[in-house]
Amino acid sequence: MTYIAKPRLHHPTLATNKVGYTRRDYEGRVSTLCAGCGHDSISAAIVQACWQLDIEPHRVAKLSGIGCSSKTPDYFLGASHGFNTVHGRMPSVLTGANLANRELLYLGVSGDGDSASIGLGQFVHAMRRGVNMVYIVENNGVYGLTKGQFSATADRGSKSKKGVANADNPIDLAALALQLGATYVARGFSGDKAQLVPLIEGAIHHQGAAFIDVVSPCVAFNNHAGSTKSYDYVREHNHAVARIDFIDLAKEVSASPAPGESIDLTQADGSVMRLRKLRADFDPTDRLAALALAHGLAAKGEVATGLLYVESGAADLHAALNTSDVPLNRLGDAELCPGGAALAKINAGLR
Repeated sequence: MTYIAKPRLHHPTLATNKVGYTRRDYEGRVSTLCAGCGHDSISAAIVQACWQLDIEPHRVAKLSGIGCSSKTPDYFLGASHGFNTVHGRMPSVLTGANLANRELLYLGVSGDGDSASIGLGQFVHAMRRGVNMVYIVENNGVYGLTKGQFSATADRGSKSKKGVANADNPIDLAALALQLGATYVARGFSGDKAQLVPLIEGAIHHQGAAFIDVVSPCVAFNNHAGSTKSYDYVREHNHAVARIDFIDLAKEVSASPAPGESIDLTQADGSVMRLRKLRADFDPTDRLAALALAHGLAAKGEVATGLLYVESGAADLHAALNTSDVPLNRLGDAELCPGGAALAKINAGLR
């Protein structure tokens, strides 16, 4: 087996962020995915988001399951913590790690087979419990590792590479996350990095269950005419609910453009954000409206992308369980085993 390693030396003129890292410091090993795979574009977006947010790589814990998508954590944030779980079981392993050490930033990467089929039950409970995580599904509608069978997210009527039409109704993971109570729900497209990077940045800063469904065409088995997960189809049927950017906390800059109007705003770091109000009637804080929009566009064969829903001030699983502010993995025997009297009191309260 041939192993290709990236050079350790970086060009001395590479820009560094506020914590002293170059963008190269957020990369991983050389990808072994097919050339042109949308998953590699998602990895690049994660690298860009973490570098721009000045996140120290060792503060990130990345977890995955099984599949082409679940291989990708090896291709970004090589200096972070990583754990590749069994098929469909990433959410429960991540939940346990999060409860043990709440100080890490948890990034779960999965695929439509890993999360919408064998791992659907795990996905459901991670969303409804509000686990503080960024859950990214790299969604291509096929099982790429087992030669392109339809996955549970393949649209009804979508055609396989051999011309067979899918007869089953699809599972819309973004709509399901909305219904289950996820407090940050977005959909992106691997071919639109400008939209995807701020969606990831917003998810990283969100406290609670943040879910991003990313349509990521499989160039080997699902990028042909008749596929609704191909690059051409998504580009032609992409309905962006808003043009967004992510701005970290700084002095407030306000503006109120009219529908259809764009305004350029200079930010604290000197960059310029162009704000365009595309839809006067879309409110990303209205869960029911977001769910209706996703279903309505899907019925017309369109793909809703962008920030579908966000809940400000959301609480996560630690708040619900009232856990210790000190990570559980740093507590000693005295705190974890308070003695027989304390146990008897707990048992008495359960009678």
